[in-house]
Amino acid sequence: MKSGAVFQCVPNISEGRRAEVITSAAESIASIGGVKLLDYSSDTDHNRSVFTLLGGAEGVGKSILKLYEVASEHIDMRQHQGVHPRIGAVDVVPFVPIENASMEDAKELASSVAREVADRFSVPIYLYGESALKSERVSLAYLRRGGWEALEKEGLASPERYPDLGPARLHERLGASCFGARGPLVAFNVFLNTQDVSVAKSVAKRLRAGTGGLAFVKALGLAIPSQGCVQVSMNLTNPSRTALYTALEMVRMEARRFGVAVLRSELIGVMSLAAACDSLSYYMQLPELTPGRILENGLLELHRSQSGI
Repeated sequence: MKSGAVFQCVPNISEGRRAEVITSAAESIASIGGVKLLDYSSDTDHNRSVFTLLGGAEGVGKSILKLYEVASEHIDMRQHQGVHPRIGAVDVVPFVPIENASMEDAKELASSVAREVADRFSVPIYLYGESALKSERVSLAYLRRGGWEALEKEGLASPERYPDLGPARLHERLGASCFGARGPLVAFNVFLNTQDVSVAKSVAKRLRAGTGGLAFVKALGLAIPSQGCVQVSMNLTNPSRTALYTALEMVRMEARRFGVAVLRSELIGVMSLAAACDSLSYYMQLPELTPGRILENGLLELHRSQSGI
């Protein structure tokens, strides 16, 4: 692994309602030197929090271990309820190569940290995405089918459920976890002004690549009872190929078939400047807008050149 390699990590935990636990998790990540916690957000209906951090391999690995310490103390999957698919207290831990790092480096880091988690916390681990050891396990949806409840009922002994690392049994409180390497994606939710979740599910089916929709889009239709509406929850796995504005406009078009309108959208975590400029260019009708014409981006490039990075 190259010196100065920088990785993004986006751990998702199965807790979105208790502010003190979420704050403790955020502070555990931020306490590690050389790691920057860029963002975290929570959703009470999903009962889930998403953290976005940047750092070197060692610091990122330490942050994830700290996060498991918090989860092991405060989260019990036997008590968890939420609308989002999940199999564990620390549900998914993706590693993304950002700077001076390759996908192979990210795979190596994901496997190394996953192995340490499995050994230290006795949590069964599934490797997904670029780290998957079996073709069907590339997909998170495959690994999380039926959720924690299905794993508890069926056990982990079958070839379909047997973990890649750790014990072949669920941790009583922490459940199981998915670790993997992947490229940058954009997590993007759109809220619709209806309480009929079948509308959101229908729109999501039209959108997602796996059911004939847009390439590089994963989508779910979910009820959001606390807000009296529904949500189309999306991951855009290659935003340079399928832009945010393309996904949003298709949601708008498909929802209109049911007489339903878009209330608002929501970004989970962070996105690249290129992805932001792409949509801003579309909606502002500024075809010449590029990241190079953003003042702060030029300032960052100046600082890098002056520091020799």
